[in-house]
Amino acid sequence: MHDKAFNFQTLNPDTIIDGLFDLGMRVDSGLTPLNSYENRVYQFQDEDRHRYVVKFYRPERWSAEQILEEHQFTLQLKQDDVPVAAPLFFNDSTLHQHQGFFFAVFPSFRWAPV
Repeated sequence: MHDKAFNFQTLNPDTIIDGLFDLGMRVDSGLTPLNSYENRVYQFQDEDRHRYVVKFYRPERWSAEQILEEHQFTLQLKQDDVPVAAPLFFNDSTLHQHQGFFFAVFPSFRWAPV
């Protein structure tokens, strides 16, 4: 069965870097894959040595409205001083699209155990 919803074959490093470049981000090192059940998530470092996480959402799983609702919830938690990694804004939006993939960029934090 070839379900397009599970097709990440066209999501390669060039696609990821091009999507980030469209936002004005320059990947200096990395694209380290992180664990994720449904999506593709990578940590990287930009040319200013800041670390970020980019999340490419599984195609056809969630609508843009559903993803933005999740982003708004996370931003509200951050505003309420809950320690979360909220999506970053680029071009007045937290959700972006490149070559058919929705994606978002988050700050990368090193969390200390409580």
